[in-house]
Amino acid sequence: MLIGLDSLDDAGVYLVRKDLALVHTVDFFTPIVDDPYDFGAVAAANALSDVYAMGAVPVTALSIVCFPPDELDLSILQKMLRGGMDKLKEGGAELLGGHSVKDKEVKFGFAITGTIDPSKLVFKCGAKAGDVLVLTKPLGTGVLSTALKGGKLPKKREREIVTQMVQLNDVAAAVMRRVGANACTDVTGFGLLGHAYEVAAGSKCTLRVEASRVPVLEGVVRLIREGVFPGGLSLVRRHLKNRLGVEAGVPDDVVGALCDPQTSGGLLISVPEDRAERLIRGIKRSRNGFAVRIGEVVRRQKFPVVVY
Repeated sequence: MLIGLDSLDDAGVYLVRKDLALVHTVDFFTPIVDDPYDFGAVAAANALSDVYAMGAVPVTALSIVCFPPDELDLSILQKMLRGGMDKLKEGGAELLGGHSVKDKEVKFGFAITGTIDPSKLVFKCGAKAGDVLVLTKPLGTGVLSTALKGGKLPKKREREIVTQMVQLNDVAAAVMRRVGANACTDVTGFGLLGHAYEVAAGSKCTLRVEASRVPVLEGVVRLIREGVFPGGLSLVRRHLKNRLGVEAGVPDDVVGALCDPQTSGGLLISVPEDRAERLIRGIKRSRNGFAVRIGEVVRRQKFPVVVY
């Protein structure tokens, strides 16, 4: 076993032979979008993301389903499964089977297995002073989803939210493997700053995030200012209370956006400065490729994470 329960990493890793390791992860959750096909696709993209964060390639999947057949039509379940299978196929993973449970609350997700040459593994806790921080998706899906459910956002923007969540991190992972990075994690339920803290704590360094460089979806900061945001955002801020430094001039609602919990968010990559532009250019060359420099890694300071 290379990575197990004592690690902060996004997946477990088992060494098969010196040139091959298996990467294992599992993730499932309740519906965050109304359309069952979209929900299945988001669930698959989210589960695949932990494998991509390790630099690995997904190969197989097992589904995990909780569903109330006495209350909902089975066609809904079929659409969920189809959405998940289509997204798995896009990511190159084969669905081998799964398990279902009769439950009053719908839940769906996957256990994913990936492969990688152990020498190419990218750990969460390998960031080094002098590295550049790169983010591969804008933030804000948590806030926008909350606003949509509460009628505070036009229904037409739902497609924008779904499109971002179903976007795979496969290209970013492939370019990261080729260029070489020191650390990586995917930005999900702890928001950008919460996951940045995990990288900083494990790497024994400080991550400095330049707020003005961080891409945030339209309307997110305004909604936070108006008090529209998920409960998880407040939990992240409380968790970071004594771990986050915010320099003068950074608006509080902007800090809130950086704490917004994401579903199937982008990768946060810590890469040596002399490789950063190659990483960003390589990702941007692909269709829908997105990557932006948002900060840097420095020696450990008073706070593990600083927003400036």
